[in-house]
Amino acid sequence: MNDKYRHLFFDLDHTLWDFEANARATLLTLYDSLGLKARGVHDFELFYRNYLVHNDKLWERYRNGYVKQEELRVKRMWLSLLDFKIADDKLSKEMSDQFLDMLPTRNLLFPYTKEILEYLSGKNYQLHLITNGFEKTQHSKLKYSGLAVFFEKVITSEGSNSLKPNKEIFEFAFQQTGARPEESIMIGDTIDVDILGAVNAGIDQVHVNHLTKEPVPVSEETLPTYTVYSLKELEAIF
Repeated sequence: MNDKYRHLFFDLDHTLWDFEANARATLLTLYDSLGLKARGVHDFELFYRNYLVHNDKLWERYRNGYVKQEELRVKRMWLSLLDFKIADDKLSKEMSDQFLDMLPTRNLLFPYTKEILEYLSGKNYQLHLITNGFEKTQHSKLKYSGLAVFFEKVITSEGSNSLKPNKEIFEFAFQQTGARPEESIMIGDTIDVDILGAVNAGIDQVHVNHLTKEPVPVSEETLPTYTVYSLKELEAIF
């Protein structure tokens, strides 16, 4: 056990829970059930890739306070349809509603997710989540993927009224868990959200680089304390 750390704060989406794979499976179901090909979406893979781009951009705008939760949820569908010259508000809303119902029930995880959580729990670390996702959605993901049992506290942006990389969500997490910064570490996939947020909060960080690309730090200060390219590599740190 790494004696420096007692509280391990994980990100959920893109770190443990494979958002891209789960989103793809859900969108493919909607593509078939809503007859999107007949409506003019001639290429599912292009639709899916465009969705990911729109989703990422809208989440950045959401983090910066430019769009609201409901606008994010519907607009990512509306823009993805508009790429195929389909301007249909009703269809966008229907897709958004069904997507949000189905997505959290998916259970595709990154390799070694449950094994590493069992390993860390067995070493008596206290495991928590800090996620920018919405309260109901994130708890559903944890339930259906079988991850809920591993985490003592789940801190969401909705529940904390803050978002990573703002330090306030981490301060809220410290209050909820009783953790001190010097005994805490953040484990996440995104440099400008998870790593920068942890830097802002004064805690160490592990960058989980599933993409095996060189991280692009926002500044000198956001070079992560550790970088791993698979979850199994966390065993070398903890």
